Amino acid sequence: MQSNKISLKQFFKYLKIAVSGKEQDFTTGSIRRAVFMLSIPMILEMLMESIFAIVDIFYVSKVSVNAVATIGLTESVITLVYAVAIGLSMAATAIVARRIGEKDKEGASQAAVQVIFLGVVVAAFISVMGIIYPKEILGLMGGEADLIEEGYGYTQILMGGNVTIMLLFLINAIFRGAGDASVAMWALIVSNGLNIILDPLFIFGFGPIPAYGVQGAAIATTIGRGTAVIFQLFVLFYGWSRIKVGFKDLVIRVAVMFNLIKVSLGGIGQFLIGTSSWVFLMRIMSEFGSEVLAGYTIAIRVMMFTLMPAWGMSNAAATLVGQNLGAQKPERAEQSVWKTGKYSAIFMGIVSIVYLLFAPQIIQLFSQESEVVKNGALCLRIIAAGYVFYGYGMVVINAFNGAGDTKTPTWINFICFWLFQLPFAYLMALTFNLGPLGVFMAITLAEVLIVIIGIVWFKKGYWKSIKV
Repeated sequence: MQSNKISLKQFFKYLKIAVSGKEQDFTTGSIRRAVFMLSIPMILEMLMESIFAIVDIFYVSKVSVNAVATIGLTESVITLVYAVAIGLSMAATAIVARRIGEKDKEGASQAAVQVIFLGVVVAAFISVMGIIYPKEILGLMGGEADLIEEGYGYTQILMGGNVTIMLLFLINAIFRGAGDASVAMWALIVSNGLNIILDPLFIFGFGPIPAYGVQGAAIATTIGRGTAVIFQLFVLFYGWSRIKVGFKDLVIRVAVMFNLIKVSLGGIGQFLIGTSSWVFLMRIMSEFGSEVLAGYTIAIRVMMFTLMPAWGMSNAAATLVGQNLGAQKPERAEQSVWKTGKYSAIFMGIVSIVYLLFAPQIIQLFSQESEVVKNGALCLRIIAAGYVFYGYGMVVINAFNGAGDTKTPTWINFICFWLFQLPFAYLMALTFNLGPLGVFMAITLAEVLIVIIGIVWFKKGYWKSIKV
């Protein structure tokens, strides 16, 4: 009994340290403790992100089916465009983690500044496209005329103000690479706290604030995330992060920037492949009408709530790999991945049981329309069947990225998404008339294939010799 009490006491002690963000060295000591210290704030950070998605869908589903479908179509497009930002963030995490492992904090700070510069440039381009062509974007995605008319304002504001989302994402990647996962967590707490308060005010109206409908969700998102970016910048310049940026650092460093771009190219390709596949899947789903599309969108948002903790653990693995490679400890880096993968798979296995048993009841929390519930529940159950594989696969694939080996996951994604998932989804859904079921099966089987290839290649160990 006494040992259990001590164990519980240690748990809460480590939990407090992990959330407070006290500086830790993750290249020495217990690997299990290092995984815990990094994973807890990263899991909480990702839970904040998934709560954000759930809250949006909860309120918007009260507006109309078209409003929910608009969010699904818009985010599938904006995710495709963000492939550049995702690639940059992977490079930022890998390079910052490597510099921290090498005890080169100045080099880490220089990389952080160049990432922010690049992010602003990309965001400016996306803003112009979103402001000028919101109706055309929804039309290309297969949105019906009434959906476009009701929802284009959401697309216009979300894409027009995307610099807030871009910088929130990139700066958090910098903090994670430095091992300051708690700072990233607090940034999302600020963002989501504001979003939860502002969402109903702008969607349904309150006092002098008119009811903007689905457009109000984009307004709330932009304000909430913009405030969080201000918080992040304050921490970078004046706060408690390992990385400190001064005004003297705000210069373009060509060598550092090109190194970032070089490492990020694999990540950009990796996510362009993955997210373009997602866009095409959404396009196939739009063939079956707004009710099916709404059910699919709700199911994916619900699943994000439980996928995010697994992403949190995979981000912890990426940081541990980067820092330990920087400290010349490749075997410790590998052990970190296997242990984190095991914890992630156990968590996802438990979640899959809940989804398999209670899928219709979960979807009914967001919509009572029978077709929406039917298709949303089907999506939840089919995709959840592969959850254990997702949990392990996310960790292994992100470990490559943490090592700076962004090319290997790119090839894995190409094989599994473009050569397998898309043809399989099209054939099953449209050629063999399985409808949405064909798309859901394609998603699950592709993720299982990713895990198998990823583990086989990871064991070969080529990622240990990557230089960044």
